Amino acid sequence: MSSRFSVFALFGALAVMTVSACGQGTAGQARIPAADDGAGPAPSSSAPAPDRGVDPCSLLDPADRSTAGLNVLGVAKEINGARACDWTVPATFGVTITVDERNGLADLEVARKTATKTKVGGRDALKVADKKAADGTCAVLLGMGEKASVQIDVSNTNFTDTPLACERAVTVAGLAEPKLP
Repeated sequence: MSSRFSVFALFGALAVMTVSACGQGTAGQARIPAADDGAGPAPSSSAPAPDRGVDPCSLLDPADRSTAGLNVLGVAKEINGARACDWTVPATFGVTITVDERNGLADLEVARKTATKTKVGGRDALKVADKKAADGTCAVLLGMGEKASVQIDVSNTNFTDTPLACERAVTVAGLAEPKLP
């Protein structure tokens, strides 16, 4: 099974999983394999790959959570074999941070028209949002060496206001980035 995913599929699955999880109080996230769409490889960081010790729930301390508007504790989970942490603010938004220690930015497939190259701290990153879909979802993908990445996914509960979702994702990425190896 390929570990590459399509951001369009990610947003669709995220929306479906969030809706299905609403009664359970947690938002979902999915990494979905997809065929190559010709987007080409994403930039990657030159930092060395981390050891297996990155705990996604420890990337946001209480002050960080307050800054990000997260008044709940994170729930550890696994997504497609990668460690993740999920924070869901009922009736507002959810954040999932996934630490993928097998796939760097160059290994992740994103549609070129939805991705913007950026930097978070000194790391190469991609901000991914489908502005046409205007579905209230946004992701920031951080490079963590050649073979690792951290993915911050935000989904607004009402599936509207994609710019707000991106603002939240960029904020969380900025808070988590200094704690990465």
